[in-house]
Amino acid sequence: MNQSMISAAVTMGQLQKKLDSTSHNLANSNTTGYKRRDVSFSDLLFQQVNNQPVAGQEVGRLTPNGLRVGSGGAVAQTAMRFEQGSLNETGRSLDVALTEPGYFFEISPTEDGERRFTRDGAFYLSPNPDNAGQNFLVDQDGEFLLSADGDPIILPGTYNDIQIREDGTIEVVLDGGETEIVGQLQLVNITKPQLLNSIGDNAYTFPNLDELDLEMDDVLVEAAGTQVFRQGSLEMSNVDMGHEISEMLLTQRNYQFNSRAVSIADEMMGLVNSIR
Repeated sequence: MNQSMISAAVTMGQLQKKLDSTSHNLANSNTTGYKRRDVSFSDLLFQQVNNQPVAGQEVGRLTPNGLRVGSGGAVAQTAMRFEQGSLNETGRSLDVALTEPGYFFEISPTEDGERRFTRDGAFYLSPNPDNAGQNFLVDQDGEFLLSADGDPIILPGTYNDIQIREDGTIEVVLDGGETEIVGQLQLVNITKPQLLNSIGDNAYTFPNLDELDLEMDDVLVEAAGTQVFRQGSLEMSNVDMGHEISEMLLTQRNYQFNSRAVSIADEMMGLVNSIR
């Protein structure tokens, strides 16, 4: 009875992590560029109890002899899924969607120099404090968008129109009607997205590649110029509401089942203790 309570209690704690992950997906179902997370489980250690030593009494049995007394289940992995999300036409000139999976914008690195990537294409302009006639192209959190040269993209302070071509080239129409190419959005094709770590705000970094015996060239390819940009659109999250709600209901039922197992074990212990 103690073992059944322990097994159920351990599993309930792990199921709570599944509920948290599903809730996080649902909460971000309308977040631009969000990628859903899936949780997988594995069995913990179990003990084989051979409680029937007489093989003749087990004739016709289809399952293995004895009992397997387990310790519950545990979360084995929480994996991000990078399938393409649907595209939402916004008509806003600074909204840019990537039309193929596996490609990422690159934003300014962290304080430690780690490269950061995102699929969120909602961009804005931020004034250059050192030059009133210039603006930086930034994401929703004010992080600089990098160009194919690795530098922040700078736009003139005033212009009549901006065009972002399918290859990421940014062209502005100035007040006098002249056009000026101000840069090209950096683009990387990440070949091992399963290694990415989410650091919040729809940004991702790689772990210490040296510890994995990998180089940066092993996990991504510089792909600036690839025609995967669509101006005036945003990639929505790849969360399937129906799937997530089904997963939540299934997880809640499993949680209820294990909770009932704890209650039954407690009732049985009470019966045993009341025997005189």
